[in-house]
Amino acid sequence: MAQKGTGAKGLKLTDILVTIVIAAVFGVIYRIWGPMYDLLKPIGLHAEQLSYGMWFMAATFAFLVIRKPGVALLAEVAAATIEALFGGSWGVSTLAYGILQGLGAELVFAFFLYRRANVGVTVLASFASAALSLLVDKYYGYIDQLTFWNYCLFIGLRLAGSAIIAGVFAYYLAKALARTGVLNLVRPVSKNDYDVLG
Repeated sequence: MAQKGTGAKGLKLTDILVTIVIAAVFGVIYRIWGPMYDLLKPIGLHAEQLSYGMWFMAATFAFLVIRKPGVALLAEVAAATIEALFGGSWGVSTLAYGILQGLGAELVFAFFLYRRANVGVTVLASFASAALSLLVDKYYGYIDQLTFWNYCLFIGLRLAGSAIIAGVFAYYLAKALARTGVLNLVRPVSKNDYDVLG
C-alpha cells in the first residue's frame, strides 16, 4: 500500500457514499461484536478490553480506503449510529463513543496532513480513538473506582486491542483489498499512474 495519500482533499459524493457503506458494514459488525466483550469479561483482569479495538476500526479502515479529511470521523459516527439503531448494548452513549473515537483517529490523520497511510500511523490513530473513548468511560463512571495498577492494566489492554485490531488488522485488511484492485474505483488516479501510461 502506498505510503502517501492520494488525490484531491475534498470529499466527493462517491467518497461519502463509500464511507457510509463501510460504516454500515461496521455498524452491523459492532452490534454482532458486543457478545465478544461479554464473553471475555468473566476471565477478569480486564481481558474484555482486548476486544475494544473492533469498535475503532470503522475510522481507521475507512481512512485507509478513502484517504481524505473527514472520512475517519464520518465513518465512526455513522457506524456508531447504525449500531445504536440495531439495539447496541450501550444505547445512546454509543453515539458519544462514536464521535470521540472518530475524532481521535481523525486528529492523528490530520497531524500527518492526510498523506501517511502506513501501519504506524494507523496504530497511532487507533491509540487516539482508545484514549478519547476513555473520556466517555470516565463520564459514565465506568472507571472511577479502579486502583492505579488496575487502571494501568485496563488502559494497557485497551491500547493493545486497539493496536492489534484497529491498527495492524485494519491496515493489512485494506492492503489486501487494495491488491485486488477494487480500491482503484474509489481513489483518484495519481501522477505515477499517468507516468506509467507514458
